[in-house]
Amino acid sequence: MYSLGVWFWPLFLFFYTLLIGIIAPISGVGGGVLYVPLTDVITPFDIDFIRGAGLVMAVTSALSSVPFLIRKGLANVRLFAVIAPVMVITSVTGGIVGLWVTNVLPGGEDYIKILLGSVILLVFFVMILSKRLEFPDVRDEDVDPWSRRLGIVGAWYEPSLERVVEYKIKNLPHAMITFGIIGFVAGMFGLGAGWANVPVLNLVMGAPIKVATATSMLIITANAPAIGIYLSKGAILPVVVVPSILGITIGARIGAKIAEVIRPVFVRWLVIGVLFLAGVLNIIKGLQGLGVIPPVLPGG
Repeated sequence: MYSLGVWFWPLFLFFYTLLIGIIAPISGVGGGVLYVPLTDVITPFDIDFIRGAGLVMAVTSALSSVPFLIRKGLANVRLFAVIAPVMVITSVTGGIVGLWVTNVLPGGEDYIKILLGSVILLVFFVMILSKRLEFPDVRDEDVDPWSRRLGIVGAWYEPSLERVVEYKIKNLPHAMITFGIIGFVAGMFGLGAGWANVPVLNLVMGAPIKVATATSMLIITANAPAIGIYLSKGAILPVVVVPSILGITIGARIGAKIAEVIRPVFVRWLVIGVLFLAGVLNIIKGLQGLGVIPPVLPGG
């Protein structure tokens, strides 16, 4: 692992995650959804260490950017408070199941790689097919009883319009079920959940795209308890996690400031392309490990 020098991989991970940290708040995906599949392909670390670090990355990138997003009124704290308990329970459950598959099931690591690649391709299709609504039109009669009773509304100053934008949300009960599934997937594979959070918040619940992106970063922090599952199993490796945390923390703060003013179209398509490549390569590596196809990738 250290044939290229003891400092190579820590330095590589620092600059690599610095870039991921910048991209995460702009594109609305957590750092983990980029970190896990790419790191499995390009580094020699075990998939358990990568998934554990990926979960830490996703939560760290979110924690680094959400204070700024909350101050700007973009991240909806009240909505997060409703969704968080569901995400905590399901992400912890997902972490337990994911580690069981890797460590107990024969060939489990390769099955995880195939499942991870499949999930990443699902992310790819979700991102490429979902439309984004800048300012969805949610009327009073569209607001569901839960959202109305809980008073889940918000407002922020939009520089491009030079005015304060107010919004409401809808379909909270249906969205809660979806967030439960998202939390399980996030915990099982060590992924952030921004790739799914943003479409649900924007298209299902009617939150403006900037609010959906910012609130998604806040919701990702609810995956933090699942980190304890990986830690208890020894799947948090300092040489992987420490430089990655430093890189993604710095990058996320830069990305949060850029996200306030940029239109993230180019970044979104760049992320979509990277996700497709990473998903395909993970499936290939898993199939290599099971002997289904001959080794065509390094480390297969």
